[in-house]
Amino acid sequence: MLIIAGTVPVPELELITGPVSIAGDALTIDGQKISCTQGTAAMIGAALATTDYLKLEPPVALLAGDVGQGKGSRLIYEYLIDNISGLNPEVLALHYWLPDMSLTRRLCRAVDALSNRPIMIADAASMYSAKGAGLGASFDIFTPDASEIAFLADPEATHPAYINRHLFDTDETQAPQLALEAYKNRGAAKLLLVKGSIDYIIQEGELLATVDEPDVPALEAIGGTGDTITGLVAALVYTGLQPHEAAVIAARANRVAGKLANATPATKVSEVIAQFPEVFRKNLCQWTGVCYNTGGNTL
Repeated sequence: MLIIAGTVPVPELELITGPVSIAGDALTIDGQKISCTQGTAAMIGAALATTDYLKLEPPVALLAGDVGQGKGSRLIYEYLIDNISGLNPEVLALHYWLPDMSLTRRLCRAVDALSNRPIMIADAASMYSAKGAGLGASFDIFTPDASEIAFLADPEATHPAYINRHLFDTDETQAPQLALEAYKNRGAAKLLLVKGSIDYIIQEGELLATVDEPDVPALEAIGGTGDTITGLVAALVYTGLQPHEAAVIAARANRVAGKLANATPATKVSEVIAQFPEVFRKNLCQWTGVCYNTGGNTL
């Protein structure tokens, strides 16, 4: 089971969970329609496009509405803490929620108690809470952008807005060095995929790969295209790929999808997500060495 958990900016939305389907710009989860525009919904949409193409079970979403008050976030934390042993996921991918260090620690203790520990992935505010709780090293994959890797490297910062360096002009070419600092300070997961005009894949401080082609600058201006990378990583790890392999393919696939979508700053992230099946059809065999026929079976 692949579980993707996070909040969406729908204040009245109570906790919902279940397998996901998509039609156009909307996800459907437990009978509820959620706009697939950015954030957790975009992450889920990308993961679903991947599992659909590979004829795998769709992601199970765990969502609640939250616009900064914290109620929906607490519902997600508590649901996972109380039910993780019964859910027993193979991959647990966390996204937006109001960071709560105490609840993050409780969740990690519950995960550590499982006989089969899932691959743990965090992006956005779930990554902030993991780092703030001193539990970065307990996670398998973080997917920060350039400013967030500076946050992970800063031993004192509790949020990217409070890093002791340049927030808005962070030089992304410094990502490998900042990653080393993050590992030294136990602020990093085992693997980092640093997203930007150059994507860096770094494992335990070692730079394994960079991805910078195709160069589609417009992707940087489209809300949700960083979230789609994380969704791709989660789904590809769920297929059985090693985290570093999944990270490289996710970075490539996101760029190629942007190119196929003829992305401009006005492009919707759902238009990028819609390109993933074609990206996989044309490239996945070459990228992975595992090839599929139209029935989803390996050749």
